[in-house]
Amino acid sequence: MRVAIAGAGNVGTYIAGDLRQAGHEVLLLEKNVDLVRKLRDTIDVEWVPADACEVSSLQRAGLDQVDVMVAATGDDEDNLVISLLAKQEFAVPRVVARINHPKNQWLFNESWGVDVSVSTPHLLTALVEEAVSVGSLVRLLQLQGGEARLVEVTLASDSPADGQAIVDLGIPRDATVVAVIRQDHVIVPRGDTILYAGDEVVALVTPESEAEVTGLLVK
Repeated sequence: MRVAIAGAGNVGTYIAGDLRQAGHEVLLLEKNVDLVRKLRDTIDVEWVPADACEVSSLQRAGLDQVDVMVAATGDDEDNLVISLLAKQEFAVPRVVARINHPKNQWLFNESWGVDVSVSTPHLLTALVEEAVSVGSLVRLLQLQGGEARLVEVTLASDSPADGQAIVDLGIPRDATVVAVIRQDHVIVPRGDTILYAGDEVVALVTPESEAEVTGLLVK
């Protein structure tokens, strides 16, 4: 997979290093030439000293050949522009954008070319809730510009799903259970998988189906 990352700050370089170590081709764009010069020898990726907010720079970088664009700069306005250009001008299949300020999250949607947005404060909140909440739905991640959400529920003892097979729950067609975590083991769910109190159920839902799925799992 070929991945382009805009922004060679701490976040961008860390992602680049991880992806490169996993065997992916990584293109790292950074407009600060001095920073590129300083970091070039520390990460074995393809470095491009360019402003990712400019179409001409993205053309020279060959953005039309990448599978994923990651807008990881420290400026939300730049990340939105980069996302929009990647999707509209270069038809990048998947665009992931970093949200620096939570108040801007509402902007990071498909209108700006964003497929997946990541807000560190919101993610930390979700992880804290996921660790301590039983019997309530926790949103972990938004996908497809908010049209799909990854949610988690730790089933309480009074959950209507306790002792039920997934196929018998009547989960709506635009939602699906993607994983069940039981006693630190991940279970790939099937229709006949029985759910029990204490299970962590991870589901993919839409805004329209979220309330119905919550009602099936939470009393």
